[in-house]
Amino acid sequence: MGDTPETPDEAEELPPVPPRYDGPTVTIEDEMRTSYLDYSMSVIVSRAIPDLRDGLKPVHRRILYAMHETGNTHDKPYRKSARPVGDTMGKYHPHGDGAIYDALVRMAQPFSMSLPLLDGQGNFGSMDGDNPAAMRYTEVRMDRPASALLVDIEKETVDFTDNYDGKDHEPTVLPVRFPNMLVNGAGGIAVGMATNIP
Repeated sequence: MGDTPETPDEAEELPPVPPRYDGPTVTIEDEMRTSYLDYSMSVIVSRAIPDLRDGLKPVHRRILYAMHETGNTHDKPYRKSARPVGDTMGKYHPHGDGAIYDALVRMAQPFSMSLPLLDGQGNFGSMDGDNPAAMRYTEVRMDRPASALLVDIEKETVDFTDNYDGKDHEPTVLPVRFPNMLVNGAGGIAVGMATNIP
């Protein structure tokens, strides 16, 4: 030990230097306004509000298209509801099986739709608010009206877009043969916007 006191390491003494930024200055208010608008438009377009052209929300459109792809049509035997839910979630709608099954159930309930798009077998709930049975217990197939929503889809009648991971393609809208929005109505709640068409 010498007579001179030990000096602490210089790196520990100096405060951290913030990185240099030459870009534009954005206020928190402007950023919140822009981000909120972008988020709300994303929710409106991609999840919550149905498209007027086919009267379907993206989840309903994706369920019907996935069932069409696998041949789960009205003239074929019923399949466990877990199958179209899994196909839809795996290829087109990665937002959880519960939300997909709820949407599937609604399309099979005659008290929810004037013209059901799916033909369900088993407990699909009641108008008194009883929950449907789990998807492993119910069976489903497309009903006849759903075929009219998908006719000629292979003939480039509608535009297709990449799915969420870019490995498959999905229709942006279905080539409907009847005004589904007027027949079945629609409902949805988005960020700052809602619709309820009986």
